[in-house]
Amino acid sequence: MASLRPASLTELEAMHRAVVLARRGPAHGPNPRVGCVILAPGEVAAAERTVLGEGWHRGAGTAHAEVAALADAHERGADVRGATAVVTLEPCDHTGRTGPCSIALMEAGIGRVVISVADPNPTAAGGAARLRAAGVEVVEGLLTEQGIEVLGAWLPAVERGRPFVTLKLAASLDGRVAAADGTSRWITSDVARAHAHRLRAEVDAIAVGTGTVLADDPALTARTASGELTGHQPLRVVVGRRDVPPGARLRGPGGELVHFRTHDPAEVLAALAGREVRHLLVEGGPHLAAAFLGAGLVDEVHAYVAPVLLGSGLAAVADLGVGTIADAIRLIPREVLHLGPDILLVATPTTPRTLPPPVQRTNVPGTTVPPTSSTQEI
Repeated sequence: MASLRPASLTELEAMHRAVVLARRGPAHGPNPRVGCVILAPGEVAAAERTVLGEGWHRGAGTAHAEVAALADAHERGADVRGATAVVTLEPCDHTGRTGPCSIALMEAGIGRVVISVADPNPTAAGGAARLRAAGVEVVEGLLTEQGIEVLGAWLPAVERGRPFVTLKLAASLDGRVAAADGTSRWITSDVARAHAHRLRAEVDAIAVGTGTVLADDPALTARTASGELTGHQPLRVVVGRRDVPPGARLRGPGGELVHFRTHDPAEVLAALAGREVRHLLVEGGPHLAAAFLGAGLVDEVHAYVAPVLLGSGLAAVADLGVGTIADAIRLIPREVLHLGPDILLVATPTTPRTLPPPVQRTNVPGTTVPPTSSTQEI
């Protein structure tokens, strides 16, 4: 059997292009962002090979990137027999809303397939093996880092069998999300709030606790700079046993409202996974944030920090049960952005671990419990 030919510079350029194409697809939804470029047959080492077709996945229920690229080649009048398909994710090998891409490539006569990332989904994986068994030359692992990056939250969500969880915090420099009287609008600037709305438009679901619903009456919508609803509205998730008031803004225009009457983050994630939610944004309040952090179920933190000092008021995160500095939840900074006067720190927790539940403290007679507002509805 002839040795496998490594990817050429032309195929490397085609993979760069496939990554660009993949980014055109929606970041939200149950399916990954994938791009594909079909190169004309010829010597692998050739300096230039004609692009016969291009495609990307536009969302659940639409053609996958490989099928879209084959259709593009057909529209151009190109013959793809013996051609090379360069694709950012291993072609799927199952029938879901659409048919298997592995079979589509085989039936089209594709002779070589170059892949960036192997598909971790046991239901869809196996395309590379099927193609090899049919005599198609398959090369894997080209530009893997870029392929993983464009897959975003979808990849770890599929690998872990639960939604990828981003915890969003918007606080003063001393870690407060509301002043002593409960007011919280606006701690962060309009620039930071606009950025947060773009994040909302990319996730599948947003979660808040019932305390936040009762204190803030948030809408949990994704809006444009002009205040209009974006085309995609995430699922609106309420966690807790108290009722959502009949006149709550959550019942107005926006994504579907789902209420989980539980305090268990794992139970929430299991239910959302059943709804094909890949990316969950946890926005508030402090107790919900603490519950997800304490359970080791936060994958990424987006902390919007305003140059404001309050000195008292509601903390961004409730009691985690950390009794000594050695038990603190440490984060690894990944990115720092300046948003007007504010700063966004994107960080990931170090090895997740479950913390013991916090000690229940009895209110001292004569004192008042601060309001549980936390989302800074933005």
